[in-house]
Amino acid sequence: MNHFDYVNGQLHAEGVSLAEIAAKVGTPFYCYATATLTRHYTVFADALKNAGLDATICFALKSNPNIAVVRTLADLGAGADVVSEGELRQALAAGVPADRIVFSGVGKTKRELEFAVAKGIMQINVESEPELELLSQVAAERGVRMPIALRVNPDVDAGTHAKITTGKKENKFGIEWTRAHEVYRKARDLPGVEVVAIACHIGSQLTEVEPFREAFLRVRDLVAILRADGFDIRRLDLGGGLGVPYDEEIPPHPDAYAAAIKSTLGDLGCRIVLEPGRLLVANAGMLVSRVTYVKEGSTRTFVIVDAAMNDLMRPALYEAHHSIQPVAQPAPGAPTIAVDVVGPVCETGDTFAKQRPLPPVKAGDLVAFGTAGAYGAAMSSTYNSRPLVPEVLVNGNKFAVVRARPTYEEMLALESLPDWLG
Repeated sequence: MNHFDYVNGQLHAEGVSLAEIAAKVGTPFYCYATATLTRHYTVFADALKNAGLDATICFALKSNPNIAVVRTLADLGAGADVVSEGELRQALAAGVPADRIVFSGVGKTKRELEFAVAKGIMQINVESEPELELLSQVAAERGVRMPIALRVNPDVDAGTHAKITTGKKENKFGIEWTRAHEVYRKARDLPGVEVVAIACHIGSQLTEVEPFREAFLRVRDLVAILRADGFDIRRLDLGGGLGVPYDEEIPPHPDAYAAAIKSTLGDLGCRIVLEPGRLLVANAGMLVSRVTYVKEGSTRTFVIVDAAMNDLMRPALYEAHHSIQPVAQPAPGAPTIAVDVVGPVCETGDTFAKQRPLPPVKAGDLVAFGTAGAYGAAMSSTYNSRPLVPEVLVNGNKFAVVRARPTYEEMLALESLPDWLG
């Protein structure tokens, strides 16, 4: 469910007209609905609670690191899952307590590990033996033992897009589950780490429960092996990955996801750590853009908008589907025409939709891309020297710009000429 609806013929985010925001902020812009963030977090948390699970929800910042969004979720009780020093700093700036932050990621640098250890975060998910050795050295030099999980790669096919699957043995993530016991034994002998958990994440945008169940059963087997060897496994970090409906997908309800966790791992006495991202924020956001031209080609009609692939990368990167709708409500029974919706960037890949049936639109009209709250602004860039898109947070009948569009002067100020070109 989201909170974007037509009111008096205009698409609103909660109680605010998107056209009103466009008039004040300009286009394109991202808009997030606080009510949707709250609802999605609450539904997910209630599912875990109703299943009798002792769980900590750590929002995956990679999906949307805006500190206003993170703060909104933190105020509801969320911790944070981060994959860089920058995300860790954003989580802390948003008010997430350090003891509710998990640091994941396959390529953590020494500097990043030093920063995480110094901040005393809850857990670092270690993804390789070299990282394990470096982390132990970093922590031991500071006289501490850092709580860790080893991220185990269970070799389970998540059945999702090849670019967002993470749990197969040919993927770069984690330690192969067949070697996990050996690496855990190595970790036990290192002075700067304390083994407390197992971590596992098999991919993103999963639309079936069964791959989760298969991975969880392998985690269960590993818990039994490690405990028999004297390890005190107290937490199970199960990652995220539950999908959302972009098009015609019908992902499992959080109740079914929680039931899968309960049935496979619920009797182990472990605290469960979960890292949802897309599930919490995707449907809470829209990208609003203005039609620049309608171009009649020899074989098709192009609707050229002022948003581009650098603002919303998912269609170009993953062939992803996003709904597109006019901000001004079409008349009942209005005809549709198949159009290509494209942006101004000099790439054929700058295409949001091909032959998408849409009501007629003209230059100056506003359109909104749905399910854009996850991996939209987070993946944006300044390709073609286009300023980053502003982000707006709505709460009831109020809205605030929570990341401003930089000016061209601010962008140019980040660059300089060397002496020999001065």
